[in-house]
Amino acid sequence: MLQFASVTGFVRMILIILLIYFGIKILSRLFAPFIFKYITKKAEQRFGGQFGKQQQEKPKKEGEVIIDKIPKTKTSNKNVGDYVDYEEID
Repeated sequence: MLQFASVTGFVRMILIILLIYFGIKILSRLFAPFIFKYITKKAEQRFGGQFGKQQQEKPKKEGEVIIDKIPKTKTSNKNVGDYVDYEEID
């Protein structure tokens, strides 16, 4: 046997869905700044901790320059081929 939904039940369901949607929207606007502050603080602690370890390992004097990586010298090959003289054809 088929059962049909009543109109009042359908309207009640739509109102509950709208209430939940707008409730989440309002609560997210209230709590979003606190959540973002918490996330940025945790990221700052994580990245700051990594940066602090590097600074503690190698203290450097003011004006001192340190090169961590020496670039590889590129060698060019002079024997790339024969020079071919050409003429334009009209």
